[in-house]
Amino acid sequence: MNKLNKSELIQELPVFSGISQDELNEIAKKSKLKSISKYKLIYKQGEMTNALFFLINGVVKIGCHSTDGKEVIKSIIHPRSLFGELGIIGEKNRNEFASSLNSKVDFLEIPIESIVWIMRRNQAVSFALLSSIGKRLSNAERRLEALVFKDARERIIDFLKNNASKFGRQVGFETVFKHNLTQQDIANYTGTSRQTVTSVLNDLRKSNQIYFNRNSFLIRDVTKLM
Repeated sequence: MNKLNKSELIQELPVFSGISQDELNEIAKKSKLKSISKYKLIYKQGEMTNALFFLINGVVKIGCHSTDGKEVIKSIIHPRSLFGELGIIGEKNRNEFASSLNSKVDFLEIPIESIVWIMRRNQAVSFALLSSIGKRLSNAERRLEALVFKDARERIIDFLKNNASKFGRQVGFETVFKHNLTQQDIANYTGTSRQTVTSVLNDLRKSNQIYFNRNSFLIRDVTKLM
C-alpha cells in the first residue's frame, strides 16, 4: 500500500485526530503496513520494544508465558485498536507477545520514535495516548480482581457477557457473537483450564442458556445467564 493509504489509516485513529498534515505525513512516511498468517507472532517476549501497532483487519491475542511454559492471554485485540504501546512509557523489552488469531492479519507498525516525536509536538496526542494506556491498565486491574474474587464459572460467564456486549448482534432476546478462540484460548484468557471451560459451556448449553459451535456463541438471554 502507498503513502496515501497509510495516511488514511492513521487518520482513523482517534488518538491522531486533529494532527497537522505535516505531522500526518511524517508518521505515514516512517510507518509500515504488514500482513501475517494465522498463529504467527507479531512480536515476542523479550524482544526490543521499538514500535506500536494499529490493527486493521483480523484478531490478535496479547499474552505471556510462565516459566513452566503456560500461556496466559492478557487481552484480545480487534480491528481499529492500538496495541504494543508500552514503549511510550519506558518499556525497553517486550514483557508479552502478540500473535494472530485469524487466517490473515493486517496491521500498521509505527516506530516508537515517531510517536515520541509527535507527542512532543502535540499535547492532545500525548493525552490521548496516555489515556489509551490508562484504559489498558484499568482493564488489567479488573481482570486481576476477577481472578481473586470470582470462581472459574463466573469468569467464563463474564467472558461470554463481555463479548456479547462488545461484539454481539441482537436477535430478539438472543445475542450472537463470532470469535476466533479455541476452548484452550478461552481457558488461557479466563485463568481456568480447558476441561473447566468445556464443562461450564456444556452445562450452559444443557440448561439451554447458550448454544455454541467452533466460531460463534448464541446466548439465549444475557440478563439471565448464570
